[in-house]
Amino acid sequence: GENALEVARLVERRFREHPNSGVTQEQVKAAENAGDTITRDLVVLLNTQYLTPFDREDIYQLATEIDDVVDFLEEASDLLGLYGVEMPTRHAVEQCAIIVKAVEQLATACDNLKGMKGVQQALVELKSLEDQGDRVLRDALASLFRDDRIDPLIVIRWKDIYEALERALDACETAANVIANILVKNA
Repeated sequence: GENALEVARLVERRFREHPNSGVTQEQVKAAENAGDTITRDLVVLLNTQYLTPFDREDIYQLATEIDDVVDFLEEASDLLGLYGVEMPTRHAVEQCAIIVKAVEQLATACDNLKGMKGVQQALVELKSLEDQGDRVLRDALASLFRDDRIDPLIVIRWKDIYEALERALDACETAANVIANILVKNA
């Protein structure tokens, strides 16, 4: 959860400050690689430890969903450079801000999972943020297609970026569902 939050904050800053960001794609990629290492280490532990605090399958699924959040964020950040985006859109910056808040809630839920306190509230807030992100995505896509003077290549670029950001937010919600399932099983 902490690694995902670090990546979310880096990507949000990269989008917000683009094109003169203090955050490079290399920094985002390095943090994403650190997350991959955490996930691999966790899988090794799952395969070697006799006792786990929750079902192995749930821990594995949660780890892979959080890894997906990070992967989608890294992808969106990479597209910013690959597509030669000159300036970020208001919608993309707004999406990134929502993702940071959602990952904060996800990290809180993960941190509190052992004691089972405060987890449910974080999950409810995360779901609300995901709904908010869906509205921003619809507005962003609508704005791309509303103006027929926009270069079709720009439409394609931003549609890809918006959708990568949306996949990151959706992965947050999926991870939250895994946590909710853990709560139910261990109530």
